[in-house]
Amino acid sequence: MNDALLPALAAAPVAAAALLLLGLRMSARLAMPLVFLLACVLALAVWQVSLVRVVASVVQGLVQTAGLIWIIFGALLLLNTLRQSGAVQVIRTGFSTLSPDRRVQVILIAWLFGSFIEGAAGFGTPAAVVAPLLVAVGFPALAAVVAGLVIQSTAVSFGAVGTPMLVGVQNGLDRAGITSALEQGGASWDGFFGEIVFSVALLHAVCGTIVPLLLVMLMTRFFGARRSWRDGLTVWPFALFAALAFTVPYALAGVLLGPEFPSLLGGLIGLAVVTLAVRRGLLQPASHWDFAPRHEWPAAWLGGLDAAPVVVSRGAAMPAWRAWLPYLLLAALLVLSRTLAPLGEALRSFDLGTGELFGEPGTAAGLPVLYLPGGLLVLVCLLTVPLHRMRLAAFGDALGESVRTIGAAGFVLVFTVPMVRVMINSGVNAAGLPSMPVSMAAGVADLAGLAYPAFAPAVGALGAFIAGSNTVSNLMLAQFQYETASLLGLSTTLMVAVQSVGAAAGNMVAIHNVVAASATVGIVGREGAILRITVLPMLAYIGLAGLLAWLAMVVLGMVGPPGVEPGTNGL
Repeated sequence: MNDALLPALAAAPVAAAALLLLGLRMSARLAMPLVFLLACVLALAVWQVSLVRVVASVVQGLVQTAGLIWIIFGALLLLNTLRQSGAVQVIRTGFSTLSPDRRVQVILIAWLFGSFIEGAAGFGTPAAVVAPLLVAVGFPALAAVVAGLVIQSTAVSFGAVGTPMLVGVQNGLDRAGITSALEQGGASWDGFFGEIVFSVALLHAVCGTIVPLLLVMLMTRFFGARRSWRDGLTVWPFALFAALAFTVPYALAGVLLGPEFPSLLGGLIGLAVVTLAVRRGLLQPASHWDFAPRHEWPAAWLGGLDAAPVVVSRGAAMPAWRAWLPYLLLAALLVLSRTLAPLGEALRSFDLGTGELFGEPGTAAGLPVLYLPGGLLVLVCLLTVPLHRMRLAAFGDALGESVRTIGAAGFVLVFTVPMVRVMINSGVNAAGLPSMPVSMAAGVADLAGLAYPAFAPAVGALGAFIAGSNTVSNLMLAQFQYETASLLGLSTTLMVAVQSVGAAAGNMVAIHNVVAASATVGIVGREGAILRITVLPMLAYIGLAGLLAWLAMVVLGMVGPPGVEPGTNGL
């Protein structure tokens, strides 16, 4: 096989997805089955993966798809339950009372509350929770999905209580080999991994500071009546304040406490600080910005959940604390299930997943339905019925609406996730070739040379684009990034850190993240329109991260002997 041709062939499914979704503006329902077939043909014909392994990978992907659909369903059910109970009306009024400015609202709900949910749950949960909530308070469905995806960046590397670092990075590296090399140089694995965590926290803290401003500028440019970047730029003092309210405690937690807590504490502290500032009128814009009147919105902005909240006329108005209580319960359950080991183990014990399929290594797929965010979301919905004194018929209406909405997303995910598994699992083959994702990354490294650090975040983002997961991107590519740094004589800890940062940013454009978020507000079929917007902040994020990495490693000379870093070469 021609060395130059292999990366191109490996990239063919990704290129095909981009062409069909972005170039030809085809819906994911039509595009992803074609891309899935292309990936399978390449795996069988070029990589010479056995048919049994391809089938096992597809089944593994279907099991993982069930887990994703379960999460989406739970998020939909919660939103519809709160609509039926009247809580959405109260929440919408509360945000309007706190600030009628949509720029302030999107920072509070998406950037801060969404980042907290990412820290607790991860795996696309923030967009599934935030997008319906934004729709409920008056955002167009398309704008809500964009916001929910853009904030899946800074918080993601430490999402799900540090899973992308603890599982993705640690399991993605050759720990035994690296530990042996470190010990020969008088260093340790704990110090090596701690340096990676420190670098990830610092890089994200710098890059994440631009996210709230980018977020509001996207809102005003693509969804404002004047289509103006400037309408978003004018709130830069508040956006910068909200950014630092998250990134400062986030970075400190990463340095002092480890990978489990940066996003959790950053989101919680930031939400409290910024809410207090808004109540006191600090740094608030001089004039309020809103979307155009609803009747002027293009049809493409609207979704299945854009109808006005259900009007519930039953006694006295619901107090705000009771309306928010389901979300608070969700946050508490997510944190407890991820931090209390006995509770987490009990929930994980009910697993409908599979072991290695047909004896093929790497094809196991877990489906812990109670531990997944979907299980906790459904539990909160059931608790909401008595808490909000709902009629069972109203909950039945919420259930029926959620089931109807989930169908469209499920069809797309049935092809998208199995395609990912076929590509990832292609490393076991008769041709002796590296897996398709590693082949793509190797092609990038060969072309870039010492300029590679500037492109390293893009490699991580590519992995996340394919897999829809920072964790999986790290599992696939962390060792490749480490080896590349070693060959180039650059900082291995910083290169692995940049991998994680890029993989986090890639979640903004990961196809099945887009599909999942779209499903929660009923706009499946408009993935191309969403990607054309979210690719802009993603490029800005990985561009800044790449610049910082290149300056640190190449310009400032952060280098180290291959395979060994005694703890002095990180950022």
